[in-house]
Amino acid sequence: MPLDPRAQRLLAMLALSNQAQALSNQANPAETGVDAAERRRSFTALMNLSRHAEVVASVTDGTVQGADGPLPARCYTPMDAPDGPMPGLVFFHGGGLVAGDLDTHDAFCRSLAAVAACRVIAVAYRLAPEHRFPAAVDDAVAATTAILGEASAWGLDPARIGVAGDSAGATLATVAAAADSDTATPRLRLQVLLCPVLDLAVRRPSRLDFGQGYMLDQVTMDRDLAAYLSPGIDPADPRVSPLHRDDLAGFCPALIHTAAFDPLRDEGLAYAERLTAAGVPVRHTCHPGMIHHFVALTGLIPAAAIALSAIGAEIRAALAP
Repeated sequence: MPLDPRAQRLLAMLALSNQAQALSNQANPAETGVDAAERRRSFTALMNLSRHAEVVASVTDGTVQGADGPLPARCYTPMDAPDGPMPGLVFFHGGGLVAGDLDTHDAFCRSLAAVAACRVIAVAYRLAPEHRFPAAVDDAVAATTAILGEASAWGLDPARIGVAGDSAGATLATVAAAADSDTATPRLRLQVLLCPVLDLAVRRPSRLDFGQGYMLDQVTMDRDLAAYLSPGIDPADPRVSPLHRDDLAGFCPALIHTAAFDPLRDEGLAYAERLTAAGVPVRHTCHPGMIHHFVALTGLIPAAAIALSAIGAEIRAALAP
């Protein structure tokens, strides 16, 4: 299937915006560098392109214990939630581990809670370059462990909790699932990986085919990686590139969603294949015509809204009693 027409229109609009920015930089050479603040402004602007959000019953701000202190967290409760404990997802936002926060993903988390009919607890982990690897990873593991240990306080059924993330947030979700599988009594029921970043050490064909002009550019990924990893850190470290973990046996079941025109497509497929080979139940869907980040662009790409509804149905089934 070719690129979705609405996605193609969005990419054309972004290309024009990037060209205008390039011309501005030529006129102001001192502003050609892309620092963390500019990366965050650009990412926020991208997320604001589609602010479509489903209605939820409540949104509550709080904190959860991270690796080095409390972290901001936000709990989304869907409409028609039962009075007692219900299933939930611990969610980590994307943004290359450099950008993104609770606000950039607020609309998406509302939609995710609505379509999945579960509570979503979004966690704002520490970002690079102020906090380099392994700060984000350690926060993700600590926050997931804390929420699992305090399920009743969050209104969650402890037997029906999953971990989820989009893009680089899916990296953190994967590492949190790995840490849970290493415990004597694993508690996570599910991992939901949306356009996941899983291998920063190897460039597979999709990175070469779609590494420029398809929402997520290789240049941006390289800059994010340089901000995230201190010199001397091996990008093949399994906490950076989960595909390089030796043994995936014992992981919780996975729902993996990739996009046909995403540079990260092939590593999502490779991870699904490795989990399957390790005996882990996996459902992998590569969405035709879609681009990276499509799940948060439902207000601009109608096909993405249909896909998100289908993802929600999968999560509801996976977290059923």
